[in-house]
Amino acid sequence: MPHRKADGVRGGAGIVGVGMSVPERVLTNDDLAGMVATSDEWIVSRTGIRERRVASPEEATSDLAIAASRDALACARMDATEVDLVLCATCTGDFLWPSTACLVQHSIGAERAAAFDLSAACAGFCYGLEVAASLIESGAVRCALLVGADTLTKHVDWTDRSTCVLFGDGAGAVVLKRCPPGYGVLGSAMGADGSHARSLYVPAGGTRTPLTAARIAARQDKMLMRGAEVFRFAVRIMGEACLAALETACLSPADVDVFIPHQANIRIIRAAAQRMGLGDDRMYNNVDRYGNTSAASVPIALTEAVRVGRIKAGDVIVFVGFGAGLTWGANVVRWCRQEKPTGAAA
Repeated sequence: MPHRKADGVRGGAGIVGVGMSVPERVLTNDDLAGMVATSDEWIVSRTGIRERRVASPEEATSDLAIAASRDALACARMDATEVDLVLCATCTGDFLWPSTACLVQHSIGAERAAAFDLSAACAGFCYGLEVAASLIESGAVRCALLVGADTLTKHVDWTDRSTCVLFGDGAGAVVLKRCPPGYGVLGSAMGADGSHARSLYVPAGGTRTPLTAARIAARQDKMLMRGAEVFRFAVRIMGEACLAALETACLSPADVDVFIPHQANIRIIRAAAQRMGLGDDRMYNNVDRYGNTSAASVPIALTEAVRVGRIKAGDVIVFVGFGAGLTWGANVVRWCRQEKPTGAAA
């Protein structure tokens, strides 16, 4: 597993603001039971999900990303003109091009900022956190806005019970700036296995298989997933990635105060926690209320954890995600904020 090794005490790029945005529409398991052959008991027992948020037909990924970005900047008590980089982790951008980050940059007024998207699916936020932190540590960037945003329900086949029960829409954002050594991002582990690229993907819509009326009629513009294969991969890789990231930070699971995993499935989350010997008291999960929001799941959970007082200055936090590609990433962060952020979820 490729990962960055610690060279002395790392740190110096910390999270100073958090924010989130989710659509208003709530789709419950009972609602889904009226659409496909499923039930609340079937979904909860296998995934832990009870409801999810679904974007309206007029609502795009950038709309959620913009709202989450403004929320995070308000939390950090910063103006958008102070941002040097807007980095958007998404696999469901508004357009094939330009990047969704450019749409966010313009809408929030970050006129000085460079902007680009990062595509690592559900692992995108963890990838993006390492990229943003590295740029700050190098001196290339002073302030970065990292957004994880996806509207995966627009690629869901609502007749496919194996996938339609899993996903929801949302966006989460963080503002990163310099912080004292020993705080902020202390270590990361990232990896990919492209031999499983078709384990979770949308067959048509790219240059390999352009969209046609026939392909749309055949639902090739909707996601396909080999569920058992992805589940086995996730159960193994989540724990391994966390341990590798802790090693780069010269820490152990005993040092972890809060574990915030990608919110894909409660069984996968618990398997990763057990691999590190962590109980429910050190884990934050909201999969029951949002389902799998892809790159948004970790920053949404982080925002909620901060706002309910689960995180305090000096806490060691571990983030981890896995997704299509197949990709995986984990980060170790020592929290540097000295006060509870303000602001309310959108």
